[in-house]
Amino acid sequence: MDSETIVGAGYDRGELLQVAEAVARDKGIEAEEVLDAMEQAIQKAARSKYGHENDVRAVIDRKSGEIHLARYLEVADPVENDATQIRISEAKRLNPEAEVGDFLTEALPPVDFGRIAAQTAKQVIVQKVREAERARQYNEYKDRVAEIVNGIVKRVEFGNVTVDLGRAEAVLRRDEIIPRETFRPGDRVRAYIYDVRQELRGPQIFLSRTHPQFMAKLFAQEVPEIYDGIIEIKSVARDPGSRAKIAVISNDSSIDPVGACVGMRGSRVQAVVGELQGEKIDIIQWSPDPATFIVNGLAPAEVAKVVLDEDAHRIDVVVPDEQLSLAIGRRGQNVRLASQLTGWDIVIMTEEEESNRRQEEFQVRSQMFMDALEVDDVLSHLLVAEGFSSVEEVAYVPVEDLIDIEGFDEELAAELRNRALTYLSELEEENNRRLQELGMSEELTQLTGLTSAMLVVLGNAGIKELDDLADLAADELTNKDDGVLRDFGLSEDEANALIMAARAHWFDDEPDTAIGEPAPEEPAAGA
Repeated sequence: MDSETIVGAGYDRGELLQVAEAVARDKGIEAEEVLDAMEQAIQKAARSKYGHENDVRAVIDRKSGEIHLARYLEVADPVENDATQIRISEAKRLNPEAEVGDFLTEALPPVDFGRIAAQTAKQVIVQKVREAERARQYNEYKDRVAEIVNGIVKRVEFGNVTVDLGRAEAVLRRDEIIPRETFRPGDRVRAYIYDVRQELRGPQIFLSRTHPQFMAKLFAQEVPEIYDGIIEIKSVARDPGSRAKIAVISNDSSIDPVGACVGMRGSRVQAVVGELQGEKIDIIQWSPDPATFIVNGLAPAEVAKVVLDEDAHRIDVVVPDEQLSLAIGRRGQNVRLASQLTGWDIVIMTEEEESNRRQEEFQVRSQMFMDALEVDDVLSHLLVAEGFSSVEEVAYVPVEDLIDIEGFDEELAAELRNRALTYLSELEEENNRRLQELGMSEELTQLTGLTSAMLVVLGNAGIKELDDLADLAADELTNKDDGVLRDFGLSEDEANALIMAARAHWFDDEPDTAIGEPAPEEPAAGA
């Protein structure tokens, strides 16, 4: 853009409008925005000529392209700035109808602004046009997050790829590129918009080829049934460039969702695999039943048995010995992807390991009943075999549940209940004695949801005050490896409830003043 064309004596009026339209087309913005930028540039150059203290404004005629310069004076009483204001008495002489607050204009002759002023004007125009272009880009792409776009590689710097999308530039960062994938300037690239942010340097459009939803959107493009909503993608898990799992369900019982995604002779899935640099894709039937879904998710491995722990959101999966390596996958890939896909923590074990673990649990529980109830191994084994796992269950279940055990009668059931109650009472007394020795605060011991056994464990861990518990996170209580209360089977929600109850006293001192009501006045000093 020639700055002398825009400002300076002898400019071509028609050419000025043509320049504005050309710039608008090139930058994808409105011609009006370019003309506004030109007006501001001419205005800035004119003020440098006539004095920055003056309110000089420029207007470009939208039809003829003629530039009108004028000095604006505000009618004021009293006058605070002689350069931009005029007294009401003087204004009345120029215009009898003038009132305070009105503006009087004084036309200025066209002036040759010179090279320096012209350069300044050009910089202003370039800046304003760039700002308008950035605003257009942000408004256009902020609503296109989660779409797939096509572009051409413009440059590659330190592994980060700048992609020309036609009407904007986007960034494909190194960690969002599929491993072993390389790009050169001029290459065509397809990617997923995962974020659009307004930053100081302008709007930034971030692309990804490793995002799980990139694969989901590719399937939507290849499988008409997904686009039409007949087949739904429920979840996706990816190890970019290596392997992926996608769970699908059909809303039409006559259509097989897995077969539709695979396509005739694998044509549909192969199109996606080709775009993802040969990434192997397992297409899995989604199921509302977690156990069934997890079994499907571990394909191609075969599963013998599953044991769900809904509180811990964990599932133990038992597989035949020869299926163990297949279920786990190379470097744990198969079980890791299945866990991401289903949202469950999956533990894989062989039938032999599961059998050994059951026997170990059986022995531990049997020994517990033998020690607590002072019974022989036959009775303790019977209790464990019938599903009893704690002394509390023996103490508080209906007597009928004990009598129903083969070989038990009323007298034996009553005796076992009495022994269980006696044991629990003695244990409670011992725990209370330990709590006194540990110096636990009364406020903590009275917190609802904490048993005496839990309190002893907390005290041994140095948690003796309400604030000690309030400062913890739920994971510090429930983590299966080092959680303080990991042996008590607390869920994350239960742990959060305990912590929030411990924090309640933090808010006791806050005033109860309703919103909009004045706070009570403090007494004056000396009152």
